Amino acid sequence: MTRTDIPPTWDERAMLTTFLDYTRATVREKCKGVSDEHARLAPLPGSPLMTLAGLVSHVTWVEYSWIQVVFLGEEDAGPWTKEEPDREFSIALEVPIAQLLDEYDAQAERYRKLIAETDLSTLSQRNMGRTGAPVTLGWILMHLIEETARHNGHLDIIRETVDGVTGY
Repeated sequence: MTRTDIPPTWDERAMLTTFLDYTRATVREKCKGVSDEHARLAPLPGSPLMTLAGLVSHVTWVEYSWIQVVFLGEEDAGPWTKEEPDREFSIALEVPIAQLLDEYDAQAERYRKLIAETDLSTLSQRNMGRTGAPVTLGWILMHLIEETARHNGHLDIIRETVDGVTGY
């Protein structure tokens, strides 16, 4: 997939899906060439879960939660528990970074197909926790862009701290 933020057309769907794919591809770029050892380092004081691997796992599970649980109304089979609500970060420490990225890409491909076939104004099957109301697919896509872009900033900081690589 080519990493670009320029949509093929200027309609809402093209802009949302292009930016979501761009932020997804940026996750991969920010982890390009990192060792498994460096992907598991948590260099930020007070943030033991903030690793490259943990963030890749987190954005994967965030998309799962919004698309499959909230939008489609499926049962939540995420890794989190009451005892460990951020477990998606810690389980990533046991998985090679390449595998985490491949799983993220495979999931994104499944969601691309679903999104292409669904009207952006379609309401979610479950209510969003913060408002107690359903949200549209378009809103979910915008939220995923915001969430992934924000975590790309975290990936920037962590990557530079663990091995000095900058850019992308």
